[in-house]
Amino acid sequence: MADIKAEYLACPIRNVISRFGDKWSMLVLYSLNASETGILRFNEIRRLMTDCSQKMLSQTLKNLEQSHLVHREVFAEVPPRVEYSLTETGRSLMPALTTLIDWGKEHFSEVVTD
Repeated sequence: MADIKAEYLACPIRNVISRFGDKWSMLVLYSLNASETGILRFNEIRRLMTDCSQKMLSQTLKNLEQSHLVHREVFAEVPPRVEYSLTETGRSLMPALTTLIDWGKEHFSEVVTD
């Protein structure tokens, strides 16, 4: 049984998807990708995701940065300006995420039955 658990915990799919598989991460990645410039500031992202708390958005951005999907750039200004953009790795994820979004739109009424 311990072998199965170790195998399960080491699963590459499980470990990779856990980095961006939550709803907030996917929405941040989508928002950055959909941005005209590919760059958004914290408050711009927050305006796009009004149901996400400031604390949760901050935590999500930190997690995406630690996973090398989002780049955070701080400018030495007063007040400090911070911009977020997708890394090369984050951009490489977008075709798969876009396919998932398209699938979700096509099958929304079948899957979401409240």
